[in-house]
Amino acid sequence: MDPVTAASGNSPAYTGAETTGPDTTPPATTLARFPALPPEAPLRMEPQDLSAPPDLHGRDRHAETEPRLIALRRLAVIGSALALTGWGTYQMHLVLDASGTSVLGVIMQVLFVALFLWIALAFTSSIAGFFSMLTRGGLGLGITADGPLPPLRTRIALLMPTYNEDPHRVMAGLRAIHASLKETGQAAAFDLFILSDTTNPDVWIAEEAAFLDFRQETGDERHIFYRRRSKNTERKAGNIGEWVRRFGRAYPLMVTLDADSVMDGRTLVRIAAAMERNPEVGLIQTLPVIAGGTTLFARMQQFAGRVYGPLIAHGIAWWHGAASNYWGHNAVIRTAAFAEQAGLPHLPGRKPFGGHILSHDFVEAALMRRGGWAIHMVPALFGSYEESPPSLTDVAIRDRRWCQGNLQHYKVVPTKGLHWLSRLHMLMGIGSYVTSPLWLIFLLVGILISLQARFVRPEYFGDTKTLYPHWPQVDPVQAKFMFIATMGILLAPKLFAYIALLFDRTTLRACGGPFRTAISILAETLVGGLIAPIAMLIQTSGVISIFSGQDSGWNTQRRDDGRIPLSIIARGYWRFTVFGLILGACAWTVSLSLFLWMTPVLLGLVLAIPLAALTASRDAGLALRRAGLLLVPEETSPPDVLVKAAHALALPEPPRPQDALLALRADPILLASHCAMLPPPRKPGDPIDADCVVGLLKLQEARSLSDAEIHLTPKEKAAALTDVRAVERLLALPG
Repeated sequence: MDPVTAASGNSPAYTGAETTGPDTTPPATTLARFPALPPEAPLRMEPQDLSAPPDLHGRDRHAETEPRLIALRRLAVIGSALALTGWGTYQMHLVLDASGTSVLGVIMQVLFVALFLWIALAFTSSIAGFFSMLTRGGLGLGITADGPLPPLRTRIALLMPTYNEDPHRVMAGLRAIHASLKETGQAAAFDLFILSDTTNPDVWIAEEAAFLDFRQETGDERHIFYRRRSKNTERKAGNIGEWVRRFGRAYPLMVTLDADSVMDGRTLVRIAAAMERNPEVGLIQTLPVIAGGTTLFARMQQFAGRVYGPLIAHGIAWWHGAASNYWGHNAVIRTAAFAEQAGLPHLPGRKPFGGHILSHDFVEAALMRRGGWAIHMVPALFGSYEESPPSLTDVAIRDRRWCQGNLQHYKVVPTKGLHWLSRLHMLMGIGSYVTSPLWLIFLLVGILISLQARFVRPEYFGDTKTLYPHWPQVDPVQAKFMFIATMGILLAPKLFAYIALLFDRTTLRACGGPFRTAISILAETLVGGLIAPIAMLIQTSGVISIFSGQDSGWNTQRRDDGRIPLSIIARGYWRFTVFGLILGACAWTVSLSLFLWMTPVLLGLVLAIPLAALTASRDAGLALRRAGLLLVPEETSPPDVLVKAAHALALPEPPRPQDALLALRADPILLASHCAMLPPPRKPGDPIDADCVVGLLKLQEARSLSDAEIHLTPKEKAAALTDVRAVERLLALPG
């Protein structure tokens, strides 16, 4: 039998029986016995009508798992933020000319209200988080952080969507999760799905090879599956939705992962058991902790996430209650609830605001809550990990896509029947990007007011006759007081997080002790403060480009810590330096005091190029680690599942050609398995794939394999590899 037909798909039905041990038979043979996918179990999932009331299917909108006195909690947090904003607005009014009004003064006052409300809500929420952490909250739903693991009665699917990611890196995380689950003794309850949306044909074939290696090494063909979509419509949301429609009925629960996700087996068992105990809960979100960073930027991110993150998460969980949010990964979801309520419609209009929803997670959580399902966060349950982008440049690329997705939500906010907190989640998501241009305008208006005071002759008496003149004024003492108060409110959450850490001696010791942790907080605050104006301009440019009609596309995220050449950094950041010099010149023209007042912003912008290079440096990050700074428990006392992931990542990859065509030619088992995993052949009347047709023609005309490599585009190559005829022609070509 030739390699193409060696695994033709005429295999026995998948039984779901437990494996008895590692299988030493070749992968192509085991693929015939245990197909790459289980039998389909379709579950209906229709797009929701955002203009119609939700179908509750007889459920009560009130969630039984809602904490007691939740209304008072929300009133305390939001009411206090509004009261604090009112106080700040009055104080800002005193700073400006209290005897009269001007257009610039009114604009500045309005901008101040919007920006101050943002930091005031973060401040009051952090107080709630501080209270929750001190009282050992953050779990609920019957979840315990330790003790015996509860038995599971449910089949759970672990979904790993991947898009042009390094297969070796993805499989390293999956190997760690799989090994950790086996140690719980309940691995049989979990099936692991690798859901590929990969478009790069070389990466696709490498994924298939890595999948076969994964199965062979673990001996677990019955619980590890692979599926690639030839058309990745609607991106990650479409990837998950397609799985639900094909296999969802067989799995009451599903856990969504990201390509960089690692989750401890015990954590997975505990949140799955909590879903079994609480049938009215639709989703439980864990707190992913950033780990594995080596560059200065990544280590700053993981330190901030580990030290400040729990405080923030405890705070929002305390007052969000059963109307919490979803971050798109490291969460367990009730599949039936997701299929029933979270089908995403296409938004009206053209891109970038119309079309499929990019930031799907917020919307999915909002629609599930609208349908009567409870959405909870459990920040006190650790064992959930992810990675940080290695540099400011990589964050900027990712943020551009997130910015477009969040701005799209303005079309979702009016949806009928949404919980008011779900609307607030989306408005805050929009605000997380809109505040950057607002901050920039606020700075520019402040300079204009100072220029006006310096160069425009004031009108002391105006049009009306008065006994006393109108003295335009900006009270410098009041301004200094307002600046100190604002910075205090902005930085207070970090102080609360440090105080809370002092009560957790184990974590404090793992972060380097009280002194080194305090120094680390100061260093992170200083460097983060310098980066802030750069990030402000990056996000502002993203907002402007979106409003000008530019779509973000879909780019693969860089996850390694490879250095970015200084020439590339200079080309990307010189504009910020020039803008900082111009801004500084304007401030200097007004007065020395204004220039000194704006020094933190100006310094960050002028030093944009060296700051971007320094924070992207692996050497700088590891130097601080050797000095005992920016330490987190995950690197001083790494959890077992992260040790497993690091060990799997360090294993050498099997020697295979990187090119897809060469890899298939060199490995008959991989070739046969690839053909067995292909979708059914095209039927008459099905849509014609132009790339596939052109790819087949080029392969027919090619005289050698190298000739085919030269003439096939990546799209044609990928499309052709989905057709058995193209693969047969590939075999016939001389090397």
